[in-house]
Amino acid sequence: MSEDLHDCLIVGAGPAGMTAALYLARFRRRVLVVDSGAPRAAWIPTSHNIPFFAEGIGGPELLTLQRDHLARYGIVIRQGEVTALQRTESGFTARIDTDDGPSEALTRRVLLATGAVDVEPDLPDVPDAVRRGLVRYCPICDGYEARGRSIAVIGHGARGLGEAAFIARTYSDRVTLLTLGTPLDESERDLAAHHGIRVVAEPVTGLDIAEGRVVSLQAGGQEHRFEVLYSALGLTYRSGLGRALGAEHDEKGALVVDAHNQTSVKGLSAAGDVVRGLDQIVTAMGQAAVAATHIHNRCELPTEDADGG
Repeated sequence: MSEDLHDCLIVGAGPAGMTAALYLARFRRRVLVVDSGAPRAAWIPTSHNIPFFAEGIGGPELLTLQRDHLARYGIVIRQGEVTALQRTESGFTARIDTDDGPSEALTRRVLLATGAVDVEPDLPDVPDAVRRGLVRYCPICDGYEARGRSIAVIGHGARGLGEAAFIARTYSDRVTLLTLGTPLDESERDLAAHHGIRVVAEPVTGLDIAEGRVVSLQAGGQEHRFEVLYSALGLTYRSGLGRALGAEHDEKGALVVDAHNQTSVKGLSAAGDVVRGLDQIVTAMGQAAVAATHIHNRCELPTEDADGG
């Protein structure tokens, strides 16, 4: 075996990527982790959905703990961006762009933990609003902390309605949907009425933060104030590397995987937010554990073999 051939390249060092790296390191595999330095988890002010952290844990702190854990096994995360993957007889060749210039890495297997990017609302200072808990992206993650409060959901039509209905039946009876001018059909209006969701159909002409509240300015100068704003504008999936290799994906760009978290491309696995499914840290970690174990068990086999390669 070539000393330059890695058993697995992990692209992305969020919760999924670092969990996979931990498992593979403990399986005594030769692992390369490359990260561009922009994990979605870093935006999380406090997560209360991760077991064992009863008081909650912030995304940056969680990532630091994971990095420190990996360091015990000699795993150092390489800062850079994997810009291309190509199939080879032994697996894959990856192009890695860094501040020092481009390089190549050879690997038997690849695990994509590249995540997704939230489509941000047009606010004057989104990072600050997120840190203050005024703008949020995931009611599954922190809707409990917003229970009983005045909540707005901003999203185009039916997309926003689904999240507003989830919040209204779970956490608060004071929910307003800002549809951004996208009309609801009759069944959608009935659903909103059933859950007591107030619908503001006029286009939003501005959003601002004032006195600890989110202010929505509508056409005609009408003003609405909310304690919390959930963005339901969607995600942009960082699945370009997989799609370029022909990996199956859904209409939104999320990668489709099997029970072993392997994509439709042999030897190419995926875990975390880039995969179609529930976008949760514990889910990402579970997917990474499954993927890493499968990679370990199949690593010496050719990636082209037809039965589970």
